[in-house]
Amino acid sequence: MYEVDNRDRVVELGGVPPSDAGAPLPAVVSDELNVLVAYIVERPDPSWDGTYATMVGRETGDQSIAIIRFRSPRAHLFGPPNDEAFSGHPLYARGLRPYSSAEVQASSWIRKLERMNSVHPSHRPERYASDRHFILAFHDSTFECIAEGFDVQYVHGTMRGALEYMAKLVAEDEG
Repeated sequence: MYEVDNRDRVVELGGVPPSDAGAPLPAVVSDELNVLVAYIVERPDPSWDGTYATMVGRETGDQSIAIIRFRSPRAHLFGPPNDEAFSGHPLYARGLRPYSSAEVQASSWIRKLERMNSVHPSHRPERYASDRHFILAFHDSTFECIAEGFDVQYVHGTMRGALEYMAKLVAEDEG
């Protein structure tokens, strides 16, 4: 992971649908040119009385699924912390919360990547000027990505179907 300094600022990220709080089943499909994240979108059931839980898996149908495709991705992380250990995230003290979508302005991670690349003979710091740091916090995991932007697409069906669709998108992209 990375360490933050006094410049990192966490702001709520608009345009990203909220994930299901119980079982978003996030999945990442990536290669050197593409990073896509899919997850089940929150769909409140007005008749739910809180007395039962619905089990959801990759084969469960009739799901609203968001696919976030990051434009010009540079790096990504996917894993801890989960919602119960979220206060251990280096940006928690700056307002990052579980089940949220955020952007980190003046990101330490971006600045670290730029410094790391500075040993390259053709290094140009301005190439990092358009990079943005995005965070999607789920129930059991957290996803972070450095990219220029993102696009959101919705699909309906199963997570397995969404994964197959994402793999097809990556395979068809020639950069």
